[in-house]
Amino acid sequence: MKPKLSEIYWPLRLTYGLVPLLAGLDKYAGILANWERYVSPMAASILPMSVKTFLHIIGVVEIVVGLAVLFGWTRFGALVAMAWLVAISLNLLLAGFLDIAVRDLVMAVGAYTLSMVAAERGEEFVPSFARSGARRLAHG
Repeated sequence: MKPKLSEIYWPLRLTYGLVPLLAGLDKYAGILANWERYVSPMAASILPMSVKTFLHIIGVVEIVVGLAVLFGWTRFGALVAMAWLVAISLNLLLAGFLDIAVRDLVMAVGAYTLSMVAAERGEEFVPSFARSGARRLAHG
């Protein structure tokens, strides 16, 4: 593991863990934004459910991604966050929120960067907790 990368890694990991987690929770609380306004009419028209229900599902996904990044599935979670942010950007473009779409694309680059820094640090793509637990017991 390369300790100097910690200066890059930890701010990115905390950002891409906490932001999706908080945004996901806010899909239920509605404190940060009126999320329904950001769903494009085209996307809303093809949903098999209400926009509110869809956003609640989105919230669960965001919470899971945030927790994955924070609790050891950093490479995988960061790539999911990257893909998610690109999809959000496409929706925002359709809804006419060009400035926010660009911001989310930049955030997608940051999520990709986190995944690459985690790989450089030697983290597994999907950690094997059984293997790491056995390693700790053996070297205990």
